[in-house]
Amino acid sequence: MSSSSLAIRLLAAAIAVVLLAAPAATITCGDVMKDLMPCINYLTSGSGAPPSNCCAGVSSLASAATSTADKQAACACLKNAAKNINVKPELAKSLPGNCGISLSISVSPNTDCSKIS
Repeated sequence: MSSSSLAIRLLAAAIAVVLLAAPAATITCGDVMKDLMPCINYLTSGSGAPPSNCCAGVSSLASAATSTADKQAACACLKNAAKNINVKPELAKSLPGNCGISLSISVSPNTDCSKIS
């Protein structure tokens, strides 16, 4: 086998691995926190309806986290943030619905992010 034939086979194998690999998350924890920063006061000490800028952030997150990888990455970020910020669990759970938004990611330190699809 010539070296150019071997190189072509290796290149083809590398391309196949790249194409078959699971898609990586494109959303970052910084993106998630930027979107939900307006919700911090509401989640820690609020009541009633969330502020409009908070709901805008939840909407932005819902639009950005569309793939499973993005949802799981956002979940992991929210899970870590919820551990560091003493959020009211009932407000966190109801936040998307209170904003009129469907979001399959929970703001909770107990969420199993691997089960989000």
